[in-house]
Amino acid sequence: MGSTMENRKTLLLLAAGIAIGIAGLLAFEGTLHATSTDKFCTSCHEMDIPLAQLQKTSHFNNASGVSAGCSDCHIPREFIPKMVRKVEAAREVWGSLTGIIDTPEKYQAHAPTMKAREIARLKANDSQECRNCHDAQRMLSVIQSSKAQRFHRALASNRKTCIDCHAGIAHPDNSS
Repeated sequence: MGSTMENRKTLLLLAAGIAIGIAGLLAFEGTLHATSTDKFCTSCHEMDIPLAQLQKTSHFNNASGVSAGCSDCHIPREFIPKMVRKVEAAREVWGSLTGIIDTPEKYQAHAPTMKAREIARLKANDSQECRNCHDAQRMLSVIQSSKAQRFHRALASNRKTCIDCHAGIAHPDNSS
C-alpha cells in the first residue's frame, strides 16, 4: 500500500512539474512577444523619433498594405540570435533610464553610433532580417533599373548584402 501512495505522489509531482513547465514556457513566450511589439519599443518616448522616420517610408505605408514593424528589422527570428539581441537591448533600456537619448538633440547626437551598430549587426548576419521578407531570387529584375539589377546580382552571388546599399531605408533621417 505504501507503494501506491508513493506512485500517486510521484505522479502528482510529475503532473505539477509539467504544469509549471508549460506555464513557464507560455509566460516566457508571452514576454518575448510583448517585448517585440512596436508599442513596447516606443514605450520609451525617445523611440518616437525612429518610429516617425519609419512611418514616412514604404516599409510602413505602401500599396500592398504590408507593414514592417520595429521587430521585423531589429529582432532576429531564430531563437539564439533573438535571445542575444534581447540581452543587447538592455543597453537601450539603460539609455532610456539614464536619459542618454531622451531629447531630440541627444537622439540625433547618438544616431550615427546607433546606425553604425545596426549596420555592423546586419552585415554580420548577411542582412538576415531583410531576407526574412525579401527574396533576391523572386525579385522582378525586369522592373528594376539596370543599376539595381547589377547590384542584386552581386547580392545573389554573396559579394554584397542588403545593408551595403540600403542603409537608412527605414530611418532616412539617420542616413548620413
